[in-house]
Amino acid sequence: MTSESKKWLKFRISTLLALSLVLFIALFSRAFQLQIISAKKLNELARRQHTQTLTLQPDRGIILDRNGEKLAATIMTDSICADPSKIANTQEAAAKLSAILQVDKKLLLKRLSTGKNFCWLARKIPPEQANTVQNLKMEGVFTVKEPMRYYPGGELAGHLVGFVGMDARGLEGLELQYEKYLLGKPQKLTWGRDAKGKKMYPRMETPKSTNDNQYSLMLTIDKRIQHLVESHLKNAVIDKGAKGGYAIAMDPRTGEIVALANESSFDPNNFRAISPDMRKNKAIADAYDPGSTFKPFMAAAAIEEGVARETDMFYCENGHYAVANRVIHEANRKRHGMLSLHDIIKYSSNIGSAKIAEKLGKEKFYEYIKKFGFGEKTGIDLPGEAKGLLRPVEQWTRVDATTIAFGQGISVTGIQLVTALSSIANGGILMKPFIVRGIMDKNGKVVESFHPTRVRRVISQKTADMMTSILTDVVGMEDGTGKNARIVNISVAGKTGTAQKFDFAARAYSSQKVRTAFMGFFPAEAPQIAMLILLDEPQRDRWGGVAAAPVFKNIGEQLLNRFKTDIRRNPEPEMDIPRNKIGLQFVSAPAALADITETQVDETAMPDFRGLTIREALKKSRERGIDIRVVGSGWAKEQAPSAGMPLPESGVCTVTFRTGS
Repeated sequence: MTSESKKWLKFRISTLLALSLVLFIALFSRAFQLQIISAKKLNELARRQHTQTLTLQPDRGIILDRNGEKLAATIMTDSICADPSKIANTQEAAAKLSAILQVDKKLLLKRLSTGKNFCWLARKIPPEQANTVQNLKMEGVFTVKEPMRYYPGGELAGHLVGFVGMDARGLEGLELQYEKYLLGKPQKLTWGRDAKGKKMYPRMETPKSTNDNQYSLMLTIDKRIQHLVESHLKNAVIDKGAKGGYAIAMDPRTGEIVALANESSFDPNNFRAISPDMRKNKAIADAYDPGSTFKPFMAAAAIEEGVARETDMFYCENGHYAVANRVIHEANRKRHGMLSLHDIIKYSSNIGSAKIAEKLGKEKFYEYIKKFGFGEKTGIDLPGEAKGLLRPVEQWTRVDATTIAFGQGISVTGIQLVTALSSIANGGILMKPFIVRGIMDKNGKVVESFHPTRVRRVISQKTADMMTSILTDVVGMEDGTGKNARIVNISVAGKTGTAQKFDFAARAYSSQKVRTAFMGFFPAEAPQIAMLILLDEPQRDRWGGVAAAPVFKNIGEQLLNRFKTDIRRNPEPEMDIPRNKIGLQFVSAPAALADITETQVDETAMPDFRGLTIREALKKSRERGIDIRVVGSGWAKEQAPSAGMPLPESGVCTVTFRTGS
């Protein structure tokens, strides 16, 4: 081989080596880019090509009353979805599904004709419908499980518990207030696809983290007392032809709300039917002139400051008292001459109250109004609380000081009023009202508990005892305005009130539209229950002592009959109030803040079937040896006998099932 040939061969080899090196570097660079730099992006693209993920509504924690009874829970229900691209005959599919799901065929056709590869056909349907759809074995149609919020008591405590929307987000009440605790992480539904793009059976993905911020609430509410209060309030609204009303029952020693009812009520299971006015918790959100129910706080301030004693006499001007440019009259055109402070409260004299307020002075009066908690929110753990209206004392005229004494010219809320009254019942100490006792995780472990909170001392024990004595005579004496609130063998302290509603069109107080109220506590010597009853615009019996006081009495008598067997000393011995009195325990001892998954079963009582499917109810009845008579289909909504009632001799329970929310 010549030297030229050798040179040429060498050149060819070196060129090939160089080209090989360049090609190797290029391939290596591309591989590096694909495997390392773009791996995450490419994997995501591949995952999207072979899987489809749907985010479902999250689960929510349970809401329990003080005894561990469920007020809100989550049940799993079936929903129907479809991949229209996999349905060969949409007309036929729509016809078959329309008959089963009771959904308009045209609407189903519209959903199946969107050109997308996913659509919902029906959400949260009864199990019977879901089983029928599954039996069709229709290509491209799937059944998935979704959580649905369920309220076993229906209307019971609706304004307290609140409700959630279709997206499982809290909209009112505790569902909204404690949203960050109740709401869990959403689940994901994933479909796999084969090499031809055919969708395979879906599978559920649960959240990876176990600490998903889903907790349960245990309340201060007693379900039995709540039912009692709601029933009597509703009957009173109907009987008196009232526009509405509310009632609040509170333990004055602790601030625990044991019942809070609004009328008109609503069923949170059917949230779509709840109007904006219905959903408003008026007991905490509506401010109004309190009328004569405000007089005890004015009298307590005067006694505490030493400007008036219970026996001090005031001339009540025979029913007409001119103050600046206004003439003050007694309610119902009554005429009084000389009255003691005691009798001014007993007879509910406007003029007497005005004269006591004048003697007290507007600055001191304003100071005690603030001390009792008016003009600011109580801090109750519910959304939408109003603070009422209390103008600065610098803006008060002489007329203001006298009219506020009998509850005109100041606006308060129901929760403010019953909390202030409770401070008198509690020896002069104002407590913060609250609804939630504890927050628990999925395992029943308490992660946060709430205890009675002392706000401040408003009046002395001596003044509180004196006011309790006066208020006891308002009810106990034959000529007291609150005599219709008497409870046999129990001393009741209370005050009536009839407040004229302000007519903004006429710019004057209406003589026709009023709010009637009664507030009180019992037993007077060792208070355990404080209650406020208010009826809005009653058409019959328009006075608080006639319309509202009997409601207080009826509730109190039933509480006495139900809880009279449990006797114990009053709680909170660390407070500076004598606690040596023993009384009947009307407020049931709350369930321990412990494992909510381990609840004892009372074998002598009827179990709760509400919220169960027919299959689940039958299984539960067999376990307890009870025969159930099934009426309807869907989920159990009603039962007779009710849950908690003694088992009937027949051993039969009729359970009514209904579809829909």
